[in-house]
Amino acid sequence: MSDFPKAERVDVGELTLDVHEAGEGVPVVLCHGFPELAYSWRHQVAALAGAGFHALAPDQRGYGGSDCPAEVEAYHLGHLTGDLMGLLDARGIEKAVFAGHDWGGFVAWAMPLLHPDRCLGVIGVNTPYVPFPSTAMLKLAFPDPEKLYILWFQEPGVAEAVLEANTRTLFEKLMRHAEKPEVASIAELGDANPFRRIDELETSAPPMLSEEELQVYVDGFTSSGFFGPVSWYRNIDRNMELVPGIGSQVLELPTLMVTAEWDAALPPATADAMPAVCKDHERVDIAECGHWTQQDKPEALNRAMIDWLVRKFR
Repeated sequence: MSDFPKAERVDVGELTLDVHEAGEGVPVVLCHGFPELAYSWRHQVAALAGAGFHALAPDQRGYGGSDCPAEVEAYHLGHLTGDLMGLLDARGIEKAVFAGHDWGGFVAWAMPLLHPDRCLGVIGVNTPYVPFPSTAMLKLAFPDPEKLYILWFQEPGVAEAVLEANTRTLFEKLMRHAEKPEVASIAELGDANPFRRIDELETSAPPMLSEEELQVYVDGFTSSGFFGPVSWYRNIDRNMELVPGIGSQVLELPTLMVTAEWDAALPPATADAMPAVCKDHERVDIAECGHWTQQDKPEALNRAMIDWLVRKFR
């Protein structure tokens, strides 16, 4: 943890973000997912800086040390991508590569649609360039909203109460090394909501975090709470209106997709259609890797990202 740069407070316009930053060269903005922090990219920040790139990893709005607006509507993609624009402006950066994992992947893929003049390229880590599913579509597959975490998250206050009462348990049980899932996709599960029963989850895979690393997550989410992070999910339908072309509008800029073989939440097959809508596209599949790719297989991800970045932007 000692080589992960200390956060700086950066005014990005609407609010202030905690940003971890290292290196010089072509800027690469690293967008984390749920329930994560900029800290999830700690292995990539060091590797990118060492390879001659300028890595910027913010705690995005609602997370960690960054500001947490009190309104659900403050967490749609217009605001989330606007924060990254504000970060570039604050650092005097004209264009950057945007890399995103999990929810951060949707933010990264929205950047060339909403702010094409600021984007050099996009890296999707587990999260492919695909359209948003609407809550109505999700309800067709999961009529009982308690059985799908995305739908369970929709009612303000419900998920927060459970998650904030079980913060340490959440990270102890979720942040584990990969094991082959019993299903190819969570769509095959009758109950795809581990969050409401996190204390009942059985865990056999070895833990991915040391006690020191675990404490970073516990402290970060104890500080921020879960209203902001969960509210990202409460803007899914709004995001469809704001970025209707996501997943279908053809991207001309360079794109890299990194998939994880054992990620049941975002299985590799979900990225199969991307060559039709990404004209300068490459893909790397990481074997025996689960959902937490940056921390589960950091060396493999670093190789994939740096190889592509060097060939495309140096």
